[in-house]
Amino acid sequence: MKTYSARPADIEKKWVVVDATGIVLGRLASIIAMRLRGKHKATFTPHMDMGDNIIVINAEKVQMTGNKRADKTYYWHTGHPGGIKSRTAGQILAGAHPERVLEKAVQRMMPGGPLTRRQLSNLRIYAGETHPHEAQSPEVLDVRAMNPKNTRSA
Repeated sequence: MKTYSARPADIEKKWVVVDATGIVLGRLASIIAMRLRGKHKATFTPHMDMGDNIIVINAEKVQMTGNKRADKTYYWHTGHPGGIKSRTAGQILAGAHPERVLEKAVQRMMPGGPLTRRQLSNLRIYAGETHPHEAQSPEVLDVRAMNPKNTRSA
């Protein structure tokens, strides 16, 4: 019996919309990363971009367990001596681009490389309720109903 390997003509991509309101950040990120890679499909082939196009709305309303909102710190370096900078997750969520917290969580759950960068381009995250992808008629993925641990009331 031969191992199945998908060809570009065999790949069928769907559009999926996810509402992040009240969902725990890490659980949501792991589900999105799995769908972006295409691991939820029986025809998964590791070297092909088989994942779906994911639209995430209400990214600013994502929840974190414990004290992560105040304690989780994101670092970056400016490139100059002594140029280490940091912000907490709470500061980023309250700032101008709250979708970056979810974007980083998903990116860090995927392997690095050219294929991952191409798969991450299929992820669209919006802080608010609206998105400009109604023409693709995305189907709703109810992450809240998958597992009771996926949600958390603030």
